[in-house]
Amino acid sequence: MWQIWGLVVIVAVFVLGAALFSLGGRLAGLQRAALRLQRRQQEAARLQEKALTLQRTVAEVQQQAEQLQLRAEAIKAGRG
Repeated sequence: MWQIWGLVVIVAVFVLGAALFSLGGRLAGLQRAALRLQRRQQEAARLQEKALTLQRTVAEVQQQAEQLQLRAEAIKAGRG
């Protein structure tokens, strides 16, 4: 009778070990995916910062262009 229980315990430990081994492989894959996601988030933050800088630059250039247009119109009006 004790031999049967011992065999059941050994099989249960073996099944549990196999399940933990399989789970460990999956966790390693999830960890790699999490690291890739973190890198992508950092890259997205850098790109967003660059986009904001570009947006400010475009606004400044647009303002300068408008000022130049007004000067050109003033010069034309003065000659006309």
